[in-house]
Amino acid sequence: MTASNELLDPTWIDPDDAPDLSTPEWQVKFAEARARKGGRPKSPAPKVALTLRLDPAVVDHFRATGPGWQSRINETLRKAAGL
Repeated sequence: MTASNELLDPTWIDPDDAPDLSTPEWQVKFAEARARKGGRPKSPAPKVALTLRLDPAVVDHFRATGPGWQSRINETLRKAAGL
C-alpha cells in the first residue's frame, strides 16, 4: 500500500499512534488480565479422556436417548462396577 492509498483507507492506523505498551500502566493491566481466570472451575475429580471400543448396538442404544448419552454410559458403568 502506498502512502496515498493509506490516507484513503479508513481502516489503516498509523503505527506511530499506538500506545507504548511497556509503561507501568499497561504492565498492570496485563498482569490483571493474566490473573483473571475464566471458564469452568476445575473439578476435584476430572474425567479421563480415552478411547473405548463398544458394540455399535450399545452406542446406538445410548445415542438414541439424546444429548448426554456419554454421561449415561458413564453412569451405567459406575452402577455395574458398584461405585
